[in-house]
Amino acid sequence: MSSKEQELHEVQMLGLKLPTDPRWVNLAEKGLEEILTDHAYCEQKAATSCISLIQAYPEKTEMVKELAPIVTEEWGHFRMVLQEMEKRGLQLGQQRKDEYVNKLMQFQKKGGSRESRLLEKLLICALIEARSCERFRLLSLHINDEHLRAWYHKFMVAEAGHYRLFLDLAKRYFDEGTVRLRWKEYLEREAEIMEELELRGDRMH
Repeated sequence: MSSKEQELHEVQMLGLKLPTDPRWVNLAEKGLEEILTDHAYCEQKAATSCISLIQAYPEKTEMVKELAPIVTEEWGHFRMVLQEMEKRGLQLGQQRKDEYVNKLMQFQKKGGSRESRLLEKLLICALIEARSCERFRLLSLHINDEHLRAWYHKFMVAEAGHYRLFLDLAKRYFDEGTVRLRWKEYLEREAEIMEELELRGDRMH
């Protein structure tokens, strides 16, 4: 299996339809302060998303129980990125507009019941984690800094687990056929978004 075929295989295991352009790692590496800043805010927003789900659906006891430790983990990841930046003498910059996430949010079904909105939120979270996992994997394999390769591998493993958790929660609370159909629609839209967005080395997505 060629390296390109391997990349495609790994992406398909996550359900994603389109692999990241391989040039992205080189672009990211050239502006380490920028990509680490964006990474830090992604971890912060991931923790906030879990908190928001808990606040909006406190009656989903199993979901609350499973998301509570993810909040702690994601905030720990935020601190890990800050520590790595400090070690390298880099500064946390300003938070930027996340066009990728905003476009996914625009694809949510408008209106609907409180329950249907939960499905949309869980699938968006799963998709963001899947793409983050794919990009952390690329960094863990191809960035030149040996320490960062091992460092990013840890994030890749964590994101893979989060991706599965959000999908499993969707299947726990909703009909599997409904989840499968809507997930397919999200995957197709995500691939379109990846093609629409400019390839930037200062963004995790």
